Amino acid sequence: MAAKYELKKTRNDKFVFNLVATNGQVVLTSEMYESKASALNGIESVRKNGPDDARYGRLSAKDGSPYFTLKAGNGQVIGQSQMYSGAKARDGGIAAVQGNAADAVLDDQTL
Repeated sequence: MAAKYELKKTRNDKFVFNLVATNGQVVLTSEMYESKASALNGIESVRKNGPDDARYGRLSAKDGSPYFTLKAGNGQVIGQSQMYSGAKARDGGIAAVQGNAADAVLDDQTL
């Protein structure tokens, strides 16, 4: 399976996308966007910033679960990962985004 961006419309008429890795796992979930155009711009921002290791925040939740965020050049968070079982798994998620962000296809599920 090829990596893909799944663009969806939420129940409250906002837009969100997930980056799905080649193994079928969601590795990055975007913020909510008011418009489809804004969500598409968010995808382009992931394509641009995803390969850059300096754009990742390696964080831990209150319960200690590791996760990461991806930030744009202006410091705004573009997307966030799921919670991982350990730092090694989180770093594998980052590697999946870095390896797939630029070339993943768009699966527009809003049509």
